[in-house]
Amino acid sequence: MVLSALASAGVLLLGWELGASAQSAQDTTATTGSTSTDTGTATSGSGSSGSTGSTASGSSTALTDGTFTGSTANTQFGPVQVQVTIASGKITEVKALQLTNYGGRSVQISNYAAPILRSEVLKAQSAKVSTVSGATYTSDGYLSSLQSALDKAKA
Repeated sequence: MVLSALASAGVLLLGWELGASAQSAQDTTATTGSTSTDTGTATSGSGSSGSTGSTASGSSTALTDGTFTGSTANTQFGPVQVQVTIASGKITEVKALQLTNYGGRSVQISNYAAPILRSEVLKAQSAKVSTVSGATYTSDGYLSSLQSALDKAKA
């Protein structure tokens, strides 16, 4: 019985180490921009309020300065919606207006994932970032809503 427990613990440890190294490799890939993550489809809309100020030059995906609200993405655990601020053609802020809220665990996961997603989006200057491990629904909804806002900001 003791040997069986030790064998099980060994298998779990090995699986955890493999998962950690795979996540590390995925994080490295996302940081280098070698791959991108497709996001889900937003299902209901919301307006945007943006200025018609300057646009970035020299970029094929120039963004208009202003604040743009993405469509609400309905997930299995509740709606997700973000707002993006563009200044000088760059993403300067991403604010979660709604995060998944069906059950306490869903709220915990969203509160954990939102700052990570915000940081990655600001670094990447795009919605093409990896999902947060353990927060797939929140990540997909966040990135989908963000892409909707960025589409509105395209000049």
